[in-house]
Amino acid sequence: QVQLVESGGGLVQAGGSLRLSCAASARTFSSYAVGWFRQAPGKEREFVAAINWSGGSTSYADSVKGRFAVSRDNAKNTAYLQMNSLKPEDTAVYYCARGRGRSYSVDYVGYNYWGQGTQVTVSS
Repeated sequence: QVQLVESGGGLVQAGGSLRLSCAASARTFSSYAVGWFRQAPGKEREFVAAINWSGGSTSYADSVKGRFAVSRDNAKNTAYLQMNSLKPEDTAVYYCARGRGRSYSVDYVGYNYWGQGTQVTVSS
């Protein structure tokens, strides 16, 4: 069983930055893609960013492109989401997820293990 634990969420003013971490329990973490999703109250879960198994390929939602950066350190079984220039509309619970294979997906069905989520609140 793979466990993913997110951390780094919190309350930040608009224009500020946060870095989320996603720590995985399994050493096989490095063989799989990682995705970041978010869900705001009353809204569906949406894709934010993803990275393939090696870190050589990434994808971003248009709403965060140029502001967020996804990365990973396979030696530490950890993925990161650096969030800059945060906006109130970025407020949501953020989830990391492990993909079903080495390539990432922008659809949540492409992931089979999920963390518990971490709250990000951006005040105006």
